[in-house]
Amino acid sequence: MVVSFWVWAVTVVGAVAVLAVDVFLVGRRRREPSMRECALWLAVYLAAAIGFGVFVWHSSGARYGAEFFAGWLTEYSLSIDNLFVFLIILGRLRVPRRLQQSALLIGIVLALIMRAVLIAVGAAVINAFAWVFYLFGAFLIYTAISLVRQQARHQDEAGSSEELRLVGWLRRRVPTTEDFVETKLVVRRSGRRLITPMLLVVVALGLTDLLFAFDSIPAIYGLTQQPYLVVTANLFALMGLRQLYFLLGGLLQRLVYLSLGLAALLGFIGVKLILHALHQNSLPFVNAGRELSWAPEVPTWLSLAAIVGVLSATVVASLLRSARAGAGSVRPDGVVGGGSYAGAHAGEERHRALERQVRGDQ
Repeated sequence: MVVSFWVWAVTVVGAVAVLAVDVFLVGRRRREPSMRECALWLAVYLAAAIGFGVFVWHSSGARYGAEFFAGWLTEYSLSIDNLFVFLIILGRLRVPRRLQQSALLIGIVLALIMRAVLIAVGAAVINAFAWVFYLFGAFLIYTAISLVRQQARHQDEAGSSEELRLVGWLRRRVPTTEDFVETKLVVRRSGRRLITPMLLVVVALGLTDLLFAFDSIPAIYGLTQQPYLVVTANLFALMGLRQLYFLLGGLLQRLVYLSLGLAALLGFIGVKLILHALHQNSLPFVNAGRELSWAPEVPTWLSLAAIVGVLSATVVASLLRSARAGAGSVRPDGVVGGGSYAGAHAGEERHRALERQVRGDQ
C-alpha cells in the first residue's frame, strides 16, 4: 500500500482539526452534552470511520479495506474498555458531573499521545527486528489469559486499582486541596502551593492510557503492518468516546462480558502474530533460522470475521445476562454502581475502604 506525502498530510491535518474542534470548542462547554447532541456527534464519527474504510477498500483493494475495518473495530473495543476504567476513576475520585467532560477530554488527548508514541516506536522496532512479532504475540496471549483470570476471580477494580493506589500515595505525600477548583491542577492558598484532585485524576487517567496503549499497539500490528492504517484506525477509534460516555451511561456497564470478548480477540491476534513470526522466522535457535513453511498465515477476511463475530456475541450475551440479573447503573453522584468493572456485588463497606485508600486515611 503506497500512501503519498499529500495523503498523509491531508489525513493528519483533517484528524487534528476534527479533534481540535471536539476538544477546544465543543468539549470546553461546562454543561453536560444533551443526548441528542451526543447521538449526532457519535453518528458523524461512526459514519466517517465507515466511509473512510469504504474509501480504502475501493482505492487500495479489499485486503487493505478489511485490514482497516479489523483494526478499527479492535481498537474501538479496546477504547471502550478504556472508557470503562475512566468511568471507575471519575466515580472513585468523586469528579463532579460538571467537570467530567473536561476530565474525559484530558484522558482522550493523553490516549492519543500515548498511542502515537508507541505506534512510532512499534514501527521502528518491527522494521529493525522482525522477531518482535514473537514478543507481541506472547504479550497479547498473556494479556488474554490475565483478563480471563480477572473475570473468574471477579476482580472488578483490577483495571484501576494500581492507578488509585498511586493516587492515594500522592495524597499522603503532597499537599492537596479537599475539593476540586474547577479544572485547575495547582492552586496557591495561604502562601502554599497545593495540587487539586483534578491533577490526581490526570495522573490516574494517564497511567490508564499508558497501560491500554501497551495492549492496543501490538493488537493493531497483528492485523496490519501498514503505518497509514495503524494510525487512521487509532484516530477513528478515539473519536466519539466522550459522546459515547454520556450517551450510553449505564449501558456501558451492562457489557459484563466485554473483558472476555477482548480476551478472545487478543488471544486470537496473539496466535496470529506468532504464526506470522514462524512463517517469516529468522531466529537462529528456531528451525536453524529458516522459515517454518507449515505455519499458516491467517487471512485478513478471517480476522475480520472473527472480530465481528466475537464482538457481536459479546454484546448479545452481555445484554441478555444483564437483562436477567438486573445490571447496575451510574448513580447521580457519579459513583459507579454495577456492571463488570464496577463490581455489581460490591457493598458499601468495600467502597468506603477503597475511598479511604485513595485519600490515604488507612
